[in-house]
Amino acid sequence: MIDNVNYINSIERFSNRVENYSKYRPSYPIDILNFCKKELNLSTSDIVADIGSGTGLLSELFLENGNIVFCIEPNKKMREVAENNLKNYINFKSVNGKAEETGLPDKTLDFITVGQAFHWFDILKTREEFLRILKPDGYVILVWNERKINTEFSFAYEKFISQFVINYKKVHYKNIISKSILNSFWGNNICSLVTFDNFQIFDFESLKGRFLSSSYTPIEIDSKYNKMIEHLRNIFLEFQVDNKVKFEYTTKVYFGKIA
Repeated sequence: MIDNVNYINSIERFSNRVENYSKYRPSYPIDILNFCKKELNLSTSDIVADIGSGTGLLSELFLENGNIVFCIEPNKKMREVAENNLKNYINFKSVNGKAEETGLPDKTLDFITVGQAFHWFDILKTREEFLRILKPDGYVILVWNERKINTEFSFAYEKFISQFVINYKKVHYKNIISKSILNSFWGNNICSLVTFDNFQIFDFESLKGRFLSSSYTPIEIDSKYNKMIEHLRNIFLEFQVDNKVKFEYTTKVYFGKIA
């Protein structure tokens, strides 16, 4: 579980990456919404809270479905981008809150979603808060877009990150969220997992933006920044086809009811 100091820092760690995050992070496949409607009986009248909603990438799926969505985000800059991006949805509700203290009333939610953020939460306090705000039969849905390492390009990119990012393995969600942590969150209930395919196509500038959107990447004032970007350009040039490269993802969706 993430320690308290790192947790506090996690709230602000994306503040200088908001523009790249909004432009270049992957969205979430419509399959998630279709799955929720078919298997979890999601209806347009259900109330959703998207926790750690960031710029609203996951929230928008449910807003498009007509749901009321409370977007809970503690980072002011991320929240402001979401408020601009989602302002035309009448059911969009922006809330300055965090997973452990959402500020929402008791037993009001049919679904809680978390996209690419659960590993930054204090898990036990979050579990307590989710139990408070979720209806007894409500679902929790945890989502991660996980890059596939299945091509020469994706392998070279992964090697590149490991070379230039000191804390990469430490902050990657797979190394924070263990099976035991998931079990402690779900309690006596067992969560289930479904997966979907997802992808992005990049030219070099958008590939650079995607890389720089991650919380662990060095910023421009870092002494190795220029060398790092040049190395990234060389990888792009080696593997590009028609001036494009492809990121493939497995979108992992953990879902269930908290005991």
